[in-house]
Amino acid sequence: MAHPRLAVDGVLLQEGRLLTVVRGNPPFRGMHALPGGMVELGEPIEVALRREFEEETGLVVEIDGIVGVYSNPARDPRGHTVGIAYALRRVGGKLHAGSDAAQIELIDPHHLPPMAFDHRDIVRDFLEGGRRYD
Repeated sequence: MAHPRLAVDGVLLQEGRLLTVVRGNPPFRGMHALPGGMVELGEPIEVALRREFEEETGLVVEIDGIVGVYSNPARDPRGHTVGIAYALRRVGGKLHAGSDAAQIELIDPHHLPPMAFDHRDIVRDFLEGGRRYD
């Protein structure tokens, strides 16, 4: 029996700029994305988020709150993936691109470039301060 996969994404502002990774792997290679990734079997989602964020950016983060839950079956071309997005704050680490991130960019959250997956929607929801559960 097939089931949706579970992903986590993090929204972090640094001096008013949104921290993004430029994807080094398909899908959406070369596009901006929020740092995040898949939850491993037996792993709490909060642990997965901190692990993925540190692997991709070098930063240690803590969770400030949930931005929303994103469940559109078409959000990931690899298959049905439910995503949980969190608002984060930096508590340590040194910024560098790692894992599947080709590079890291700090961008204006109000003037976004094309973004992978539904990450533009996540940033919009974050900026509006609302909680989204779809």
